[in-house]
This record gives sequence, structure tokens and C-alpha cells, in this order.
Amino acid sequence: MDTETKEDTRVEPDAEEIEKFNKTPFTREDNVGGTFTEESSFATLFPKYREQYLREAWPLITRALLPSGITGVLNLVEGSMTVTTTRKTFDPAAILNARDLIRLLARSVPAPQAVKILADNTACDIIKIRNLVRNKERMAKRRQRILGPNGTTLKALELLTGCYILVQGATVAAMGSYKGLADVRRIVEDCMRNIHPIYHIKTLMIRRELAADPALANEDWSRFLPQYAKRNQSHRHKPKKIREKGPYTPFPPQQEKSKIDLQIESGEFFLAKGAKERKAREEREEKVREKMEEKKRKRAKEFVAPKEEGKVGKWWLKPKSRERQKKDAEEEVGGGSGTMDGAADDYDGGDDGGVGVDVQMGDASGPPEPQPKPKPKSKSKPWPEQKPEPRSEPANSMMGMNADRARMINGR
Repeated sequence: MDTETKEDTRVEPDAEEIEKFNKTPFTREDNVGGTFTEESSFATLFPKYREQYLREAWPLITRALLPSGITGVLNLVEGSMTVTTTRKTFDPAAILNARDLIRLLARSVPAPQAVKILADNTACDIIKIRNLVRNKERMAKRRQRILGPNGTTLKALELLTGCYILVQGATVAAMGSYKGLADVRRIVEDCMRNIHPIYHIKTLMIRRELAADPALANEDWSRFLPQYAKRNQSHRHKPKKIREKGPYTPFPPQQEKSKIDLQIESGEFFLAKGAKERKAREEREEKVREKMEEKKRKRAKEFVAPKEEGKVGKWWLKPKSRERQKKDAEEEVGGGSGTMDGAADDYDGGDDGGVGVDVQMGDASGPPEPQPKPKPKSKSKPWPEQKPEPRSEPANSMMGMNADRARMINGR
């Protein structure tokens, strides 16, 4: 009777109302078949540095697995974790959630956060990023972009996707809804392909604002989303010398002549052994001679004076200033006035071989006015001539001796 009533009261929802990724909770009453006939188990290894943490957090994990009827074993000798179903297990999917739990614990997810995977509306995704980039250093730089400065980029991704994200080593572990996990995987894979997460963050923020507007719920959002142009920058280095290809010909190029062919053409091939050695020696000496001449020319270039460029004349004479040029011009104009100073100074009685000319200035009607006496030229006095002093001959010189002898002969 109770079974019929229960079947009558249950209302099956329409297929359109059921969301794609949401699940209805599975209770013990839903397991009509009873206990499982086979035992299922999953095991995973964990790194050495997680051993101490797992030993301390294992009681919490065991208590979290107890309502689902799952047992867990921590093997510190082998470094592995194992989860197994029991006769009390009623949910077939509970063992899969327990499997994800030990995988997250092995990837350094904290135990309080990892036990949330046992809920039906929570899923996880472990993204391997090591094989997406060949260079290890480049992978580390692009992995740092997911974190951002002081973890700001990672916090923004967690708020916009509603997922817990942990970057550890060569993997990225994420926990959340199925829709958020799909966004996280796309963002991480694009980041490894050199697309910065900031572009996805802008798109997610715009979608979040558009989803809050009921008027735009059934419209296309592509006109609101930013469109980024792809810029493929080629890093190929262009060669220094680009060889231009000639016109295509189906015939191969002419074969180059070998060393023996060249010797036959020059006649060297038919020479004797001594003649060949002598010719080779002469060629070597000629090359040495040419190199020596080249070195001499290079050394001689260092002793050639460079050509002076610039003003022609005495470069050490400074040009006259404007004041000096003006003063010289005034003196020239003043020297050509009506006085006889300049004429008397310039005229020196016709010593230059010219004809003397008397110059008189004044009115033609009356007698000429007396002119001042021209001042004599200031000539510097020459140095007095120094007369050589008479040389005093010594008494015992030969000339003195001859003079005394002649005097004595005359006295006789």
C-alpha cells in the first residue's frame, strides 16, 4: 500500500526543466538492488613531501568517507592511498568521488577543501600543463601568468568561474561546477598557448553583467563581447644576403672542373716532379711577397699626414673683433683728411724710386696758411755696436819671444 502511494505521489519533471549538469541527490532508498556484488577500489601515489600532512589529516578524511560506506587506507611504506567499497556502500558513484578525493590530496589540495568533492554538485578537473609547452622555463613563466602579481589573477578567476583553483608543479587542480571547470580548462590551456588570462577575465566580466539583465537573456551576446585580432609575429631571422633565384631551367647546372682538369688545361699536369715543386714554391714565394708588400703599405699609411680641412691660411691667427675692425676703419678714414700728418708720414723723399711731388693745401686766392711742423717718425733706437775687446797675448807666446829676439839683434 505504501509502495503504491509512493509511486502515485512522485511527479516526474519535464526534460526541458532538468539542467544538463545538475544531479538529483542519490539516497539509500533509491538503491533498490541492495548491496554490490563486487568490490571496487582505486589507489594513487603521493609525493614524499605530502607524507607528514596526510598522516595528520587522514582521520578527517576517514570520517568524511564514512557516510558513503567507503574505507580508505594510507600506506606510508609504498606512498599510496587506497579507497574501497564495502557492504554498506549504497551509491555507485561514491567510489568515483572517493577516487577524485585521493587524487586531489596527492596534488597538494588541502583536506578541508578536498572533502567537498564528495558532494554531488561538485566536480574536479586536474589539468596537466607540462606537455603543453616544450621549454621548461617558458612553461614556468606562463604558469606564473595564471597566478598573477600577489595571486590577483588567480583570485579573479576563482570569483568569476566559481571554482577553487590550485596551481602546483606541472598541474592545475580545479574544483567547482561543470560549467566553471570548462571555463577554467579553456583559460589554462590558452595561457599555455601564450594567450594572457586577462582577455578571458574581461569576457567573463561582460558575460556576468549580461546574464544579470533579463532583457538580454535570449539575445546574441557576440556584439557585446570584445573581439581581439590575432597577431602572429614571426621570429624567423632574415638572412643578411638574400640570394635571388634565377629563371627555372629543367637542365642541371654545368659540372665544375676538377683539380686535375684545371692542371691539364694549364699544362701543369704534364710537368716533371721537380718542375711542379719549383712552380709550387714560386707561387708560395709570390704570395708571401704580396703579403709583405701589403703590410708595408699598411704601415706607410700611418705616417701619411691627414689633409687639413677648414679655413685656408694661418689657423693660429684669431679673427679681428668687430670693435677692432671698426677702429681700424676710422683710422684709415682719418689718415686721408686735409692735414699733412698722413702725407708726411707716408712720403719719405722718394726713396721708393718714384717722382717727388710737392703737395700744398689751402685757398688759391690768398697766401697759404702756415702748416704745423710734421712730427718725425718714432723710430726705435738700434742697439749700440759692441766693439770687440783687444786680445791680450800671453807673455810666453811665440810672437812675444820673436819680438824680443829682434830687439836684441838691432841693439847690437
